[in-house]
Amino acid sequence: MSDELLRFVIGPTPYASWWLWVALLLLLVVVGWYVAVFVLTLPGRRIRSLPVIGATHSELLKRRSARAVRAVGERYRAGELAAAPAAAAVSRELRAFLHHATGVRAEYMQVGAIAASELSSAAPVLSELNDAQFNADSSSDVGAASDSAEELIRTWS
Repeated sequence: MSDELLRFVIGPTPYASWWLWVALLLLLVVVGWYVAVFVLTLPGRRIRSLPVIGATHSELLKRRSARAVRAVGERYRAGELAAAPAAAAVSRELRAFLHHATGVRAEYMQVGAIAASELSSAAPVLSELNDAQFNADSSSDVGAASDSAEELIRTWS
């Protein structure tokens, strides 16, 4: 009987040491979550200035944009899209890529302004896409223009 009452005299049993490791791991997960949210919601110009994350972001942007341009080109070649909508879609994607890659608002610029800016290497492709989009008698090949746009995106530095 004296042994039964002894458990009330001694303090509580100590916690297991693995609880400390679980708490530290959860703390690291929460801190990692906040860092990821902070980095992923930064403006594009700030992300480009970060050393490792900027290069990764740039590569992922190139891949996504090139894939989108290739998909439009394939839909055009398959006959799902006419020339004008396909040219508009490729132009929109190329201009969005240029905006995200450089920070220049290429979506709102005319081709002449693009030719006079740091984006001058994209001007011939955009000119050909504009011709295919707005000129019904155009001899521009949207498939070749989408290939050129995809190549421009892949080689952009």
